[in-house]
Amino acid sequence: MLGNFITLPHLLIFFPLIAGVIAFFIKSDSGVRGWSVLASLLTLAVSLSTLIYKDNLELNGLAYNYEWLKYMGASFSVSLDGLGRVLTFLTAFSFPVILIATYRNVYPRSNVFYGLMLLSQAGLMGVFLATDALLFYFFWELALIPVYFLCSRWGGERRIAATFKFFIYTFTASLLMLVGIIYVYLHTAGTPFSDHSFSIQAFHTASLTPTQQSWLFWLFFVAFAVKMPVFPFHTWQPDTYEQSPTAVTMVLSGIMVKMGVFGLIRWVLPIFPAAVLQFENVVIGLSVVGMIYASLIAIRQDDLKRLVAYSSIAHIGLISAAVFTRQQVALEGVMIQMFSHGVNIIGLWIVIDVIEKKLGVRKISQLNGIAHRAPVLTIILVIIALANIALPLTNAFVGEFMMFTGLFKFNGWYAAFAGLSIILAAVYTLGMIQKIFYGETNELTAEMSDISFNQKLVLGLLVLAIFFAGIYPQPFFEITKDSVAAIVTRFK
Repeated sequence: MLGNFITLPHLLIFFPLIAGVIAFFIKSDSGVRGWSVLASLLTLAVSLSTLIYKDNLELNGLAYNYEWLKYMGASFSVSLDGLGRVLTFLTAFSFPVILIATYRNVYPRSNVFYGLMLLSQAGLMGVFLATDALLFYFFWELALIPVYFLCSRWGGERRIAATFKFFIYTFTASLLMLVGIIYVYLHTAGTPFSDHSFSIQAFHTASLTPTQQSWLFWLFFVAFAVKMPVFPFHTWQPDTYEQSPTAVTMVLSGIMVKMGVFGLIRWVLPIFPAAVLQFENVVIGLSVVGMIYASLIAIRQDDLKRLVAYSSIAHIGLISAAVFTRQQVALEGVMIQMFSHGVNIIGLWIVIDVIEKKLGVRKISQLNGIAHRAPVLTIILVIIALANIALPLTNAFVGEFMMFTGLFKFNGWYAAFAGLSIILAAVYTLGMIQKIFYGETNELTAEMSDISFNQKLVLGLLVLAIFFAGIYPQPFFEITKDSVAAIVTRFK
């Protein structure tokens, strides 16, 4: 029994979960930092081992099902398909990068901080692994609740207001999703122990009329759109990103936004196909408007954190639009772009954290000539920034090219308007590089020094990931092809 319970999905969840609980009892600052990094590296090792399998859910170690609450039709059901493996790998890869890059940051009651970070990682893993709707909701909340405390306890001066807005948006959206889950559950076929079931297979075959699908679609979509976020559900994001500790902002923008995209692909598209066909133009239209809107606001930003926050909204808007094209090429692009966006945005946050910690400011207007004092940081930032605007041979180029191809196949006008965001992204990204890193140093930046060894290490790894995915993306397609095919088949 124990041997059957210890599977790769369980290890991905319980390594960070147990490590997070242990972290609460480690009183030494250096001890809890080292423990958190070690635990995240062990989780990464497990995640790497999942990538050697072919995309077959029946392979030993990639799926597990246990009747958890059998008289309710709920089970502890987890599995690793292609989509799950890409996102669990992104999560496992990102956490050691984040923890090592911010290793020297000082947090009051650091054991609680790192414990909550690891609990959040466990929740994220559960979200990407769960194939039971009730279990999915449980992990959804487990991922979010630690972030509320991390933001409200260790955030900036306006952290309480920002966290309250974040809480209201996400809590309301989660309740809407819970209502939708319960309603679909009541329209599923039963199990030997229950009249209904929370299993994903039961949800896929639930007896829902097109009318029922149309309003249930919005309950789920709003929950996922808030998390991504998609225009006009985005207003919590810039304030939260600005006020959160940078390590938490990296988790929010690099990984947690993928919870929303994952929810659309795993739950919305296959469960509500009639509603997807009915509302696809509305969602794509909102996504394209959000891309242009966020890009124009990013151009006007003087705060580095807010600039990157609006940049993220624009990139996620393209991903959202591509999902609802239902084109195979677009969905394959979404799969790799979720990983690429996570790598690029975390790299940008690390650079911002370095600048803020060394100089005490993050206003673009106060920074000039950093390249003279920190050449290594400058080179790495330029590479990451160019990847963020999808320069060929970088990771984002592959995903964006495929998503735009799918969007063009769906509707050329959508692709044309969305393409404006590429030009706008180049404007605010290249403008930011020019203003901060080039020109003459001022009184403030003259005191700038280059990055430390651990920062060079993690940023170097991110640069390698950028070029690997940009030059040889084939492994991503091999892992995700069956998952994409299964989604596209639902609409044929």
